[in-house]
Amino acid sequence: MAAIRTMDEILDRNVADRRQHMTLLIVFAGLALLLASIGLYGVLSYAVAQRSGEFGVRIVLGASVGSIMWMVVARGAALTAAGLAIGLALAFALTRAMQTLLYGVAAGDPATFSVVIALLGAVSLVACYLPARRAATVDPRCYPKRVDIVSSFTQVLRGR
Repeated sequence: MAAIRTMDEILDRNVADRRQHMTLLIVFAGLALLLASIGLYGVLSYAVAQRSGEFGVRIVLGASVGSIMWMVVARGAALTAAGLAIGLALAFALTRAMQTLLYGVAAGDPATFSVVIALLGAVSLVACYLPARRAATVDPRCYPKRVDIVSSFTQVLRGR
């Protein structure tokens, strides 16, 4: 005798493989987002650490906290824009290959691409903000040789 099942059970078995594939895809996409944000944060933190002397000199010369933060965030935004452009081009090319895994969404769905770009942009701005804040709070006294040279130079320019 055949096993009797409800229609819900039959549908659940039919979409179980797709649901499992999509769950794995979501998990790996989340990990990719996490790794991308950690990587961007690491690159910017390293760049800020390498340029901390320059930031100290800029602060001594009168640069505002906002201008220092803007400089670091702009650098991160440029890196993010380049990454998003490359990723968008690759995503358009690869979504055709993933068409069989997509359920209820078209391969080139503009809403999906917009949400992903907005999410990646927001995460990258947060990853840029933390090193920018650190760069803006550089204490110029930590770099006495450079600050003394700059202080002497500014005093000569002011006629003292």
